[in-house]
Amino acid sequence: MIMTAKVKFKLDDKIFKPVDIDKVLSMAVTEKNFIGNNKGQKFLNVPVSFDIETTSFYRDEYGETYSYDRYVKLGGKQTKFEKCSVMYVWQFGINGYTVMGRTWEEFLEMMATVVRLLKLSQDRRIIVFIHNLSYEFQFIRELFEWEKVFSIDLRKPIYAITKDGIEFRCSYLLSGYSLAKLGEQLHTYKCEKMVGDLDYSLLRHTGTPLTPKEVGYCINDIKVVMCYIEELIEQYKGITKLPITKTGFVRKYCRSICLKTKDENGNSDRNWKYIDLIHSLNITGGEEFDMLQRCFAGGFTHANAKYTDEVIEDVDSYDFTSSYPYVMVSEKFPMSTGVFVPVKSMKQFDFLCSKYCCIFDIEFTNIFATSENENPISVSKCIVKEHIAENNGRLVCASKIVMTITEIDYKVFQNFYTWESVRIGKMMCYRKEYLPTEFIKSILHLYEMKTKLKGVKGKEVEYLNSKEMLNSCYGMCVTNPLRDEIIYDSDEWDVEHVSEQQKIDMLETYNNSKNRFLFYPWGIYVTAYARRNLFTGISECGDDYIYSDTDSVKIKNGDSHTEYFSAYNEMVQMKLRKACKFHNIPFDKVEPVTIKGTAKMMGVWDYEGRYRRFKTLGAKRYMVEEDSALSVGGVDYDYSMTVSGVNKKSAIPYMIEKYGKDGIFDAFTNYLDIPPSATGKNIHTYIDYEQTGTLTDYLGNRHTYTTTTGVHLEPTGYTLSLSVMYLNYLMGIRFKKE
Repeated sequence: MIMTAKVKFKLDDKIFKPVDIDKVLSMAVTEKNFIGNNKGQKFLNVPVSFDIETTSFYRDEYGETYSYDRYVKLGGKQTKFEKCSVMYVWQFGINGYTVMGRTWEEFLEMMATVVRLLKLSQDRRIIVFIHNLSYEFQFIRELFEWEKVFSIDLRKPIYAITKDGIEFRCSYLLSGYSLAKLGEQLHTYKCEKMVGDLDYSLLRHTGTPLTPKEVGYCINDIKVVMCYIEELIEQYKGITKLPITKTGFVRKYCRSICLKTKDENGNSDRNWKYIDLIHSLNITGGEEFDMLQRCFAGGFTHANAKYTDEVIEDVDSYDFTSSYPYVMVSEKFPMSTGVFVPVKSMKQFDFLCSKYCCIFDIEFTNIFATSENENPISVSKCIVKEHIAENNGRLVCASKIVMTITEIDYKVFQNFYTWESVRIGKMMCYRKEYLPTEFIKSILHLYEMKTKLKGVKGKEVEYLNSKEMLNSCYGMCVTNPLRDEIIYDSDEWDVEHVSEQQKIDMLETYNNSKNRFLFYPWGIYVTAYARRNLFTGISECGDDYIYSDTDSVKIKNGDSHTEYFSAYNEMVQMKLRKACKFHNIPFDKVEPVTIKGTAKMMGVWDYEGRYRRFKTLGAKRYMVEEDSALSVGGVDYDYSMTVSGVNKKSAIPYMIEKYGKDGIFDAFTNYLDIPPSATGKNIHTYIDYEQTGTLTDYLGNRHTYTTTTGVHLEPTGYTLSLSVMYLNYLMGIRFKKE
């Protein structure tokens, strides 16, 4: 390879064959495209991507193959079917150049050439991005020898490094976007994912001819990824600067603000004041950490049982502006190493809760809900639960429960429950103060960028980046430092659970980490404060409250509650002014101005609008009617539906066609059946053994195949069903109303 100046990124329309890889490399890279990192390793500093297309099918005991449609029509009468999957085309992109092949043999030969010509090794690597690595890895995991596979969950690798120095990474985990959405976000190098040009229901194999449209669809996918990675390389000044996941972007940014400062000459230096502060915030041991984990709870999402399965007209929607960032700025958090305090009386307990951040085990006896509209206690968070009644996972009453909570949760429970007696167990107390100023400044900078860039033409990418980074500020705080280790070894997945000794060692590593700039208990209080704020709205709206989801409420008679929303927002302003004064931060940082000149204060209730009709069937299950609620393929619908596991863009058109506009709300009820064609959902079946046979494609061509491992995808329907326990509870509520 001739070593001249480094090759710049440029999309090339030509499609090369695997045997042409030496020519491709000579055009795509030179030695000057390699850059070093701080560990003495070198990395190819250009975008590289890989993708495959697969066919899933069924095989009977006689070796005959069936498409999904044929399997559904005829297969039900057969006794034995084996799920199968084969790759029929692959695409490899490097610095704008594209190679396409049809067999794994071609791919392995090509990658061997890449390794040889680029002189790859553990200290000289190429990073290949795959959009959803967990899927492709199942097909390639036995094709390479692996140096390291890092995962945080079974069968979901974040990166995988071969012994030859090929490092596969997941661009989906890095971006957080689907390929279609990723293409829309590209700014410098425009390349949008093609939609609808590849019919996945048709059986194909490596011998199936592909139309120009199908080829274009396949190639376009890796081009989108290459463009995305190149934009990141240019933005962050090198591929070695890129994090592994999207949370890494905000972690990198906030860490630089918190742990670094500038001297009088403008030179960067370590912020020893912040570093010393963080190193004073330690988790004392496994017992404390176990309490912290038991205490942690996410956002509150639930429906008022009195309105479940009813169509409500004229429903107003309110949501908090940046709920989590707001509480991080305005509230006080654990700012010391925790101390176990024996509780000898309720008077002492109340005093401690008024002065400190407190986490404690608590036992309630004969606890009963005082509100018919909502129940804050999650049954799943109860360590002990006796003779309970529940409302779709939320506690209505019990003879006894034991749980671990914060003083913030305790105050919420006092407003929604009564109990016969309470007993406090182990209690951990922390000094209560504002979060460090440097961390607050990084949060406010991201909030300001998000606010000022929203709706600005040409700044769509920067807006989305700042929005994602702002949302990730909370996620960083609750990253579990003591995760079980996911092991991939000898072609097998396994989980190594953290032992007590490992827990001690890992906590010591956590406490002494030079790069740590956060404290795990902070994240626990972020959600606790946010839930408390949400419950103020639920409580104040009373019988008009219908539904809530983390940072929003849906209510009736919105006009009669404007006084509460106004008073709450005034309280937010007061708390923010107090926090800004403490940090010596200008108030306009918490109230930046939008492109339209409107001041957007964080943390306030914001009116989202009014639904003509609203219906909920419980948490994450609701339907709305409003103008242009959903857009599908350029067609606007006045209806939208949120059901976990169902693609609304395919489900809504189906339901309108089947039930009509007049019947769509009536159809949205228990036992609603959505067929596989309308859910947009697939069942994944992992194939961990070799499969060999003959596949007949949709054109009638037969071809022999051999696969080592793979993933079978099967469209699946969805039946909306409410639990028997919840249905019984709803019947009781309705009987009481009547």
